[in-house]
Amino acid sequence: MVLDLFLMDSERAWSRHRPPEAPTCALEDLTIGGTLPHVWSRRWSDEPNGPVLLEGDGARSALRGDDLAQLTGLAASRLAGYGVTPGERVLWSCGTSLDAIVGLIGALRLGAVVVPVNPSASRSELRYVARDVGPAISLVDRAERRDWLCEDLEDAVVLHPDALLRSTSDSAAAALDTATPADDALIVYTSGTTGEPKGAVHTHGSLLAGSLALQTAWGWRPDDRLLLALPLFHVHGLCAGLFGTLAAGSSAVIFERFVPAQVLDAVGESTMFFGVPTMYHRLAESGRAAELSALRLCVSGSAPLPADLWRRFHADWGVSVLERYGMSETLLTLSNPLDGERRPGSVGFPLPGVEAAIADADEAGVGELMVRGPSLCRGYRNRTAASEAMWHDGWFGTGDLASVGDDDYVSIRGRRTELIITGGHNVYPAEVEAVLGRHPSVGEIAIIGLPSAEWGESVTAFVVGRDGEPDIDALAHLAAQELTSYKRPREFRVVDSLPRNAMGKVQRRDLL
Repeated sequence: MVLDLFLMDSERAWSRHRPPEAPTCALEDLTIGGTLPHVWSRRWSDEPNGPVLLEGDGARSALRGDDLAQLTGLAASRLAGYGVTPGERVLWSCGTSLDAIVGLIGALRLGAVVVPVNPSASRSELRYVARDVGPAISLVDRAERRDWLCEDLEDAVVLHPDALLRSTSDSAAAALDTATPADDALIVYTSGTTGEPKGAVHTHGSLLAGSLALQTAWGWRPDDRLLLALPLFHVHGLCAGLFGTLAAGSSAVIFERFVPAQVLDAVGESTMFFGVPTMYHRLAESGRAAELSALRLCVSGSAPLPADLWRRFHADWGVSVLERYGMSETLLTLSNPLDGERRPGSVGFPLPGVEAAIADADEAGVGELMVRGPSLCRGYRNRTAASEAMWHDGWFGTGDLASVGDDDYVSIRGRRTELIITGGHNVYPAEVEAVLGRHPSVGEIAIIGLPSAEWGESVTAFVVGRDGEPDIDALAHLAAQELTSYKRPREFRVVDSLPRNAMGKVQRRDLL
């Protein structure tokens, strides 16, 4: 494939993320330290008594640097005792807790490859990922899902994460932090446009580059404290939030789930908040949004933040939300500046180390956003054709349409794919259609995202019945059984037929 690329000025973009007096950021600056485990271990050694992770509930349990060094080393040794070796996969499907985080970090320090899965995933979704990666062990905190894996996989070893720390058996100390930047570290599954999820494989090098780019661009300091209410099975919460905190030598208040009052109660001792537009919508309705003005940085991502909501935060409460852009395959790649204008409706400029381009732009300057840089994954696991379809001479095609203004701010204009982003989560229509289309009362079905003030987009099903009216109650029940909650249609609309073009392809835009 030959691409006509409009290249952005990377050096100029990178400099806009740095104060004028700061030295130039070079690509090699994003690989200092080799791997995140090396960086983390050094941070814990330098500040053994500093609090690093604090639970956001009333108990306020906390882990210091020395605690993390010891406990993650113990978790790594226990994993090794179960036969896990470097390079093998560890499926991790847990809510946000200190024990779960210790197990995840322990696996990375051992050199295992972590595969995060939504702890609310349906049985079929969990089974698909497990069979695709063949985990040496699975860390799962919900009993029902542990039972599923034991039933669905031969010789499965499935543990609650706290078993790694509660065991009384002796384990020989494992070799820690021996992985190289080129070694695989993380496999993040993304829903496929064909309905089949693909595992994006990140190396230790790509994770390090992603963390150091944010540290550079956002002035992330050891004295920062992040309010982290994002789920950790997604790269926003895991790679930007958790990994970034540990790499900066700072601290985070972690929350099992997002409850506006709990997050706002912790603002007084914190400096940053990362959220998705749905969270900002709920904060706006809380009556306490002005309290966020005490933070030095509020970041939004995973879906477009409505410009009107941005302006409301800015005008009414003095909060200038910093919007950024990224994907599971690329980590974060563009961001509005820390110092300078944060523009509503824009995702800013390429982050340090990232190059960006617009491919095959039309007369209005709108084309597919392409990126390349050290934070990109190395491809999809066992999906050579899918990888080749997305990478072109080192450039990754995001599938998003974008344009560049005269002042270099990048704006996302739409999507080539039919991806739905709801509450910061990605939903591909084909995946939902494949599940609900199996029901005998369905003749045809199309899934689209309708605009929603709270969710960004609301998953909506347009259904044509087979031999009569479709059974909507049965479809809702099927969705609850087979799909993670955010993938389930919030509304079902019965129609006589679906709009199609001359080639027979459903025209989803005509359903809007």
